[in-house]
Amino acid sequence: MKIVICGMSGFVGNALHDFLSAQHHEVVSLSIRSGSLVESVVKILDGSDVVINLAGANILGRWSDAYKKLLRSSRLETTAALVHALTHSSNPPRILINASAVGVYDSYHQHDEYSHSLGNDFLATLVQDWEETALNAKAIGTRVCIMRFGVVYGNGGGAMSKMLLPFKLGLGGKMGNGQQMISWIHLQDLVRGCLFLIENQTLEGIFNFTAPEPISNLQQTKKMGHYLHRPTFMNMPSWLVKLIFGEGSCVMLDSKEVYPKRLREAGFTFAYPTFDSAMEQIVHDQE
Repeated sequence: MKIVICGMSGFVGNALHDFLSAQHHEVVSLSIRSGSLVESVVKILDGSDVVINLAGANILGRWSDAYKKLLRSSRLETTAALVHALTHSSNPPRILINASAVGVYDSYHQHDEYSHSLGNDFLATLVQDWEETALNAKAIGTRVCIMRFGVVYGNGGGAMSKMLLPFKLGLGGKMGNGQQMISWIHLQDLVRGCLFLIENQTLEGIFNFTAPEPISNLQQTKKMGHYLHRPTFMNMPSWLVKLIFGEGSCVMLDSKEVYPKRLREAGFTFAYPTFDSAMEQIVHDQE
């Protein structure tokens, strides 16, 4: 297949490129800027089988008004431009797979894809608007799958690369009270899950890309200390996280307990269903 990836330069995009290329698919990068001509985007999309949209500024950071504007524009405007180009393509991809996030859910319930308990903060609203923009592609007969990512762990980048160094230095610890639930996924399961959606042509709509066993921040901290053989007493209180990240601290302090019900119902099997299995692989890969 010819697979176009928008946002291929990031951690997930690079991994998808390597994984799909190893499966002998032709992988093409697509970059959409504010001044991109629709004709140039159509030229890349025309005749391709799949388009995967990962574009969006990093959600982890201090959310100033300017950065919140960037978080929205880098997702909504890019996705809208992509869908617009699809409508102008004479031979458009059969499927659009769009990234999303578990930040769409509230912090007070357990969630699967059938949950109606969505959040009402900035991040949840952003994610809902992002998904709605991508789902507009259904109007032209394109199959649309939405991947709601949990925290992505793997070697070579992402959240784990930021966490490993302080833990290795003995500076690891819980954030806040440590009771917030973390829904996460191993990078290898993410890329396998993406190909699973591509190959199973009856699947469409929302899919939680999270491991079957979410974990509390405190449990995660203890397990990382165990696998790295380091102490984990350098806790970061909530007030300090909020001081550093402002409104963006919700990404680290809010609880998200999310389960991948639809993927499992469809027959997908996770290679790394538990945080222990993921840490064993990540630590082994670094030795």
